[in-house]
Amino acid sequence: MLPTDRIDFISPDIHPISSNAKLLHMPKVPNETSRFDLYFDAGTIRGAKGVASLVNGLLLSGNKDWKSIDIQQQIDNLGGYYDSSISHEEAYISVHALKENAIPILKIIVDALRQLSFEENEVEELIRERKQKLRVNLEKVNFLAQREFQKKLFSDTDYGNVLEEKDYDAIDRQQLIDFFGTHYLKGLHKVVVIGDLKPQEIEEIISLIKPFAKDDIPLYETRFKNQPGNFKVEKQGAIQTALRVGRILFNKTHEDHLTFQVLNTILGDYFGSRLMSNIREDKGYTYGIGSMHAELYKTGYFLIATEVGKDESEAALDEIKAELKKLQEEPIDSDELELVKNYMLGQMLKSADGPYSMMDLYLNVEAYQMDFDFYNRAISTIHSITSDDIQSLAKKYLNWEEMTVISAG
Repeated sequence: MLPTDRIDFISPDIHPISSNAKLLHMPKVPNETSRFDLYFDAGTIRGAKGVASLVNGLLLSGNKDWKSIDIQQQIDNLGGYYDSSISHEEAYISVHALKENAIPILKIIVDALRQLSFEENEVEELIRERKQKLRVNLEKVNFLAQREFQKKLFSDTDYGNVLEEKDYDAIDRQQLIDFFGTHYLKGLHKVVVIGDLKPQEIEEIISLIKPFAKDDIPLYETRFKNQPGNFKVEKQGAIQTALRVGRILFNKTHEDHLTFQVLNTILGDYFGSRLMSNIREDKGYTYGIGSMHAELYKTGYFLIATEVGKDESEAALDEIKAELKKLQEEPIDSDELELVKNYMLGQMLKSADGPYSMMDLYLNVEAYQMDFDFYNRAISTIHSITSDDIQSLAKKYLNWEEMTVISAG
């Protein structure tokens, strides 16, 4: 078991950028590396379908004088690695570099954003690429299953929107410009800096990005209810069937969150889990199966995902259902529970190793107005959880009739 009952975390320094934006700085880095992340209120739930994703893909596309390759070359010359990504609720820019080049690279990115012009040829090229990628993905059963699951899980909300090829045809350049102006040029709500930077350097970063700060607090949907039942997506010629089973649950703010993490680990969140032992090792229906508990700002959801041969899909669903029922009806034995506790405690120690990992842990709780005390409460919960607790929670949240079940193939 864990030798202590807590981990001594190091919290980042917090600097206000504006009334609704802040910078988090983790200075305790024992080498010359650094990372900075810019968080924008520019997720896929904002704007018309497809717009947010296209804008995120065009952030360094340049203007009539500077092309994307020119901007990227400047970053490369300084040894920087640039990445942008997008989720339902946010868009991100992340850069890794030596700490001496962090601010020079940030200046390049800030300048690129200020002068971004969405040149017609860049827009058209990205739309062509995204259309082609969508066509390719629509041939994959995993993609089809995930799309249908998203629609049924987040029914009647913008979170459930999925892209069709015709959506790209409805997008014009002005929509991208307007979205960028609202959600990037005035949409920054958080900055993360990891690296041994001096106070004056942090002040310089704040000065550079302050004009992008969001004027108000981002708002998110609060009411979610998945559509329970069995739903099939037909794919002619498919030799595999992708399965998704899940439901709306909760995020870290819920009283059952910590206990559910243990239940989910037992079920499907490590290699020796019950789903893996049964459906992969015993039945041989799949190469891999797992369960997860994902979180959003105002909710969370539970998901089991796998891909099986088309002739085994019904049998696999029966086995998944049986594993959920077993957790509800049979107490977990002490050896299995102890194994899972040790695994989870070990993973927590591993995830807190070093300033980069510690900042990521902090970000996972800061989003819910929590601090590192969350993880020490998690350690306490893992130590104290009983077989009865697991069984009670399974009866509460793992009822098959409340699940959205998708088969694509």
